[in-house]
Amino acid sequence: MTNIAISQTREWVSNVIVKYNFCPFARKEVENNCIHYFVSPASSIDDAVMDMLEQCIELDREAARETTLIMFDNGFCDFEDFLDLVDLANALLVAQGFEGKYQIANFHPDYVFADSDASDAANYTNRSPFPTLHLIREASMSAALESYNEPESIPEHNINLARRKGIDFWQQLLEGCKKPSA
Repeated sequence: MTNIAISQTREWVSNVIVKYNFCPFARKEVENNCIHYFVSPASSIDDAVMDMLEQCIELDREAARETTLIMFDNGFCDFEDFLDLVDLANALLVAQGFEGKYQIANFHPDYVFADSDASDAANYTNRSPFPTLHLIREASMSAALESYNEPESIPEHNINLARRKGIDFWQQLLEGCKKPSA
């Protein structure tokens, strides 16, 4: 399942995140092959956060590695359980001294923004093939945001694009990422 999770997530990054510019900084990292894909076998929250902390240490060791996507292919299918993981992961990032160095973005197949309806197409800006924690270098993100005109417009652009394309479009696109490449 490890190779499947990596290939489907790579497909999602290329065909959703980069192609539709949900993250205007992702294309560079994809082209430079600076994204590390790690599949965690964890199904418990304790094991999952330990894997996340190990990946932070790996980012410290690997300067050429710009970012890490941690996919969970055995656990956290329930979105509420995943949000518990996100909360603990963020708390441990602080407790372990990684605050200010790394930040966590999160994605899930059933992602729903707070105060949003589950059928809102805007949720697809954060829907992915697998429950995923994205470790981002804060210094790199700060530098990218400084060179980007109106970075505060990124979420609004993404929401508008998602809603304009509609839920059926995004469902098909996400399902397409789950099919084996030819």
